[in-house]
Amino acid sequence: MIELKQIRQDLRDIRYYYTKKELFDEMSGVVMPSTLLEKLARYNKAMEAAPARLFDLYVSLYVKGKTQAALAEERNYSCDYIKQLNLELCEYLRRTLSRT
Repeated sequence: MIELKQIRQDLRDIRYYYTKKELFDEMSGVVMPSTLLEKLARYNKAMEAAPARLFDLYVSLYVKGKTQAALAEERNYSCDYIKQLNLELCEYLRRTLSRT
């Protein structure tokens, strides 16, 4: 079973990719990190069947690159609630990715 520590690291890599997507797209003709692209595909596939609120959180935090604090403020939630949702997201991904 995949560890939560690994899920968190992968999510940081995914956030980095999407925040630097223009650079990755620009360099795709020169060199492309295939391992990262495989990770993106795996995680995006896992999110296809996710509950709506976890899908929304994944997109907001990792695709759009918002911080937990910024998202909490934007939605008028507490930071603790966003942190709790993020833990649910990590647990969901751990279960889902461990099955594949």
